[in-house]
Amino acid sequence: MKQVPRKRKVSIKPNIIDKAIEYFSPVRATRRLRARATMAVAGSYIGASKSRRSLKQWSPFGYDADSDTLLDLPTLRERSRDLIRNTPLATGAIKTKVSNIVGSGLKLQSRIDRGVLNITDEAADNWETKTEREWRLFWESKDCDAARTLNGNAITKMAYRQTIENGDVFVILPRIKRRGFPYNLKIQLIEADRITNSKYARDTENLAGGIEKDKYGAPVKYHILKQHPGANRRFAKGMEWQIIPAFGGELGLRNVIHLFSPDRPGQSRGVPDLAPVIEPLKQLDRYTEAELTAAVISGMFTVFIESESGDPTFDLSDMSDETGSKTTDDDYKLASGSIVGLAQGEKIHDSDPGRPNASFEPFVTAILRQIGVALELPFEVLIKSFMASYSASRGALLEAHKYFIAERVWLAENFNQIVYEIWMYEAISLGRIAAPGFISDPVIRKAYLGSAWIGPAKGQIDELKEVKASELRVNIGTSNLAIEADEMGRDWEKMHPQSVKEHNARKDAGLIVEKEKPINIEVEKNEDN
Repeated sequence: MKQVPRKRKVSIKPNIIDKAIEYFSPVRATRRLRARATMAVAGSYIGASKSRRSLKQWSPFGYDADSDTLLDLPTLRERSRDLIRNTPLATGAIKTKVSNIVGSGLKLQSRIDRGVLNITDEAADNWETKTEREWRLFWESKDCDAARTLNGNAITKMAYRQTIENGDVFVILPRIKRRGFPYNLKIQLIEADRITNSKYARDTENLAGGIEKDKYGAPVKYHILKQHPGANRRFAKGMEWQIIPAFGGELGLRNVIHLFSPDRPGQSRGVPDLAPVIEPLKQLDRYTEAELTAAVISGMFTVFIESESGDPTFDLSDMSDETGSKTTDDDYKLASGSIVGLAQGEKIHDSDPGRPNASFEPFVTAILRQIGVALELPFEVLIKSFMASYSASRGALLEAHKYFIAERVWLAENFNQIVYEIWMYEAISLGRIAAPGFISDPVIRKAYLGSAWIGPAKGQIDELKEVKASELRVNIGTSNLAIEADEMGRDWEKMHPQSVKEHNARKDAGLIVEKEKPINIEVEKNEDN
């Protein structure tokens, strides 16, 4: 059945100006009315047209978030991991994100709300210092890891990498008692492949992608395979699932953290960062490999031998030893600068692959710019090359830094801060930290949990210019030393006492001599003089 283009009905009524023109010139009034009707039709969305030749074959379906993603997720994850393993560009893009967003880890700075808690600055400083010290005892120990392999900073780094590589990662928070370590809270990362519906049951309204939800869409239970589905090839065990409640205990704390960034309402699982650029990355990798192979071959003395009999009679044993060829080989190999004897009637035709290809770099650069846009990495940052002007390079770094900061805040709010809160409950219950009203009053709890998570410093091209700009911001009051220290990945409150100590030590040693202020003496002018 032939599709009939849908026509849009437009109703245009004459206004006062139309009526005035019609009174003097009905023809001009008619043309004006027709033009207004044309403009009204032109205001519709061309992108929704189903009659234009360029768009009528484009008919995507309007499925919900899970229908659009869950079926494709296993393939997307597998291809994303393969690209990261074997494609330099994909590997570099992921590592660039991890290095700039997490780096060596996110450091806690306790910043409690002193007004709500009604405590002095001295008491607040002491509480923050003690809490940070206690947090480091937990976070910087490998005993916080259920597998006793990574400390908290390394877990953060792996959690974020898994999120962008696979789309999401699950963090289980079991309680395991260990000798010599005061905290029972442990952290265990679960790879995305292990979260599936029990017995691979079909998705339903309340169960999708291994996550059970209530009528509001909040997680209730997580279905977790006890081993990775790919491990069944190596182990004879059958598939077993463990179902863990999303929240538990008297306080209703989280048992599982689902770390992912949904793009649509109702989305159950995350999508790998490389998903939109999987095809161009793979094609670019193949093209690069083909160009590399052609360039290697062009570096050899490459020839084709034309024989009247169709049977090559030359002795391959005369070729260079590096070829490894023999007279009986069907796969003839070439060597750099080899000399081959020819029989009567045979001719040599040299092969010119035309490498290196002058169009290779411009073409690759154009594709990389598109990939960089999709990954929110400016071209210069993506390929780690700053060959443009200072302004252009600095602009690329600033644009990337905005993305890095946004991702860092998201990671801190959805992972570090949640673990910090659950840890705080245990620290208070053990009596290691005193926080009156923390459990009973949510306002006081939030005041005690105030914090900042400091990551890697912003990249700088001209450090002297950056320092002068920082100094000027502080001097004119648009920033302060604490903010500038945060930008450098430092804690000003920890740096200041050390700076004072160093200054006093240098002053006592005579390395710093303070200039005395000149004394201005005013002398009255004597009229006799």
